[in-house]
Amino acid sequence: MTMDKSGWTLVDLIRRQAARHGEREFISFEQGDRLTFAGFDRDSDDVALRLASLGVGPGDRILALVKNRVELLVAMFATFKLGAVFVPINTELKGAFLQHQLRNAEPTVVLVDTVLADAFQGVDAANGHIKAVVFIAGGIPDAVPAAFADVRRLAYEDLADLPAQEREVLVAPKPEDIAFIMYTSGTTGPSKGVLMPHAHCYLFGLGTSRALALTEDDRYYICMPLFHANGLLMQLFGSFIAGSWIYVVERFSPNRWLDDVRASGATVTNALGVMPEFIYRHPASPLDGDNQLRLIMAAPVAEEWAADFERRFGLEIRQGFGMTECNISAYTGPDDPLEVGCAGRVLDEFFEVRIGHIDTDEPLAANEIGEILVRPKEPSCFMAGYFKMPEKTVEAWRNLWFHTGDAGRMDTDGRLYFVDRLKDCIRRRGENISSFEVEQVLNNHPAIAESAVVGIKVEGAGGEEEVKALVLPAPGQKIENVALLDYCAEHMPRFAVPRYLEWVNGVAKTATGKIQKQELRDAGVTDATWDRESVGYKVARR
Repeated sequence: MTMDKSGWTLVDLIRRQAARHGEREFISFEQGDRLTFAGFDRDSDDVALRLASLGVGPGDRILALVKNRVELLVAMFATFKLGAVFVPINTELKGAFLQHQLRNAEPTVVLVDTVLADAFQGVDAANGHIKAVVFIAGGIPDAVPAAFADVRRLAYEDLADLPAQEREVLVAPKPEDIAFIMYTSGTTGPSKGVLMPHAHCYLFGLGTSRALALTEDDRYYICMPLFHANGLLMQLFGSFIAGSWIYVVERFSPNRWLDDVRASGATVTNALGVMPEFIYRHPASPLDGDNQLRLIMAAPVAEEWAADFERRFGLEIRQGFGMTECNISAYTGPDDPLEVGCAGRVLDEFFEVRIGHIDTDEPLAANEIGEILVRPKEPSCFMAGYFKMPEKTVEAWRNLWFHTGDAGRMDTDGRLYFVDRLKDCIRRRGENISSFEVEQVLNNHPAIAESAVVGIKVEGAGGEEEVKALVLPAPGQKIENVALLDYCAEHMPRFAVPRYLEWVNGVAKTATGKIQKQELRDAGVTDATWDRESVGYKVARR
């Protein structure tokens, strides 16, 4: 028998917590903005009624390219209250990377951080779906991207001047209704939009709240982007459910991490990818142990520093396993070992997890390495598929299991261990990078005939990868390495710009036309490889 999830929607959550906590402060942002529980509910009601006057209704999409700001959060919950779908976009995207998301989502309204407006330069939005673009924190820019030339343009403050619709337009979504489309990096094709029901999003927060034993006395420090499931669904929603207080900064900085933690009185935080190692490698200070942190969720960790990290900062490290599509299906607890890759025990109230043979999906014995396969026990607590990509949905769900593309094992005590990624997705600086999309940008350059992009592991990267591009020049064409990187920096996110370039005479393929990437990865850095760090090349941060 399924459990009662009637209150598992994000609209129910905000109404419930507003009634319970009233004017107690809920969240504070680095920019100085603050929200109380009740004020958050009121503000999102008001913005919802204004967005309705722009034509937003049930099932419509609102796409947001906005940094960690209070306006992002208010507009997000306003979207839910109209029965619409929120589409948060990675704020590093631009050009071809942004083009796909815009066309796939077909939003009714686009929210843009004014300082990021240039990301839409060269993007074609002529699909007839966009009714308005709203610029946040800076007003309407002087040079409006051509994508919005024929679209109604407003500053966020102008929403207050729009006529408020009657409250009857506000809806109460059901747990199975879609709350988000979150894009996850493609590996052999464009990024896929994950359809995320309200109950699925709620469970992200509930699982985190339970696993970390969050209470109203906790203070959560969020230094990860709110377009990401970790920052938004785990940390922010987990705190919201527990009634904890939150402090949000725009981006992670190892130099100020401890200062922020101490100043905010944080008791809990998360660090993903290379973040925990960057924190650890920062010079030790007598103040390291002078903080209120009791827990940090961090993955991955390394044997050489994990235990010392706990001692140095006076806290406990917790790990887990999950992804946007399948929620967080396992967490470590206080009795689990602090081991590399240990994700803890499966939340078997909600999920089944199997280690399957990579080719057949047949279950493997304890400690045998195979693919991590997951499926839900509760309806609406998993993704509802990939938006407008039914063939990708079927592919991921073959044999009635969701295929994570990750290698893992299960020990004899039932603990799940993450071993490595099976996919071609490159993991760099905590970001998943689609090699396909990087190749598309490179291949669009007139001097390039073909390219192959892989992730290679190098020392000092904390187990993550650096981007290497193997490039075949077009006949009679030539471009210098630095000029090619300048082109990449203009047309792709900062984290996707290759560190290594290698000019080749051809790219080996299989009989079916697929690039044989494993041998390229195995080759790593060769005598023919050029490293941008050899000339001190830096990609500017926007």
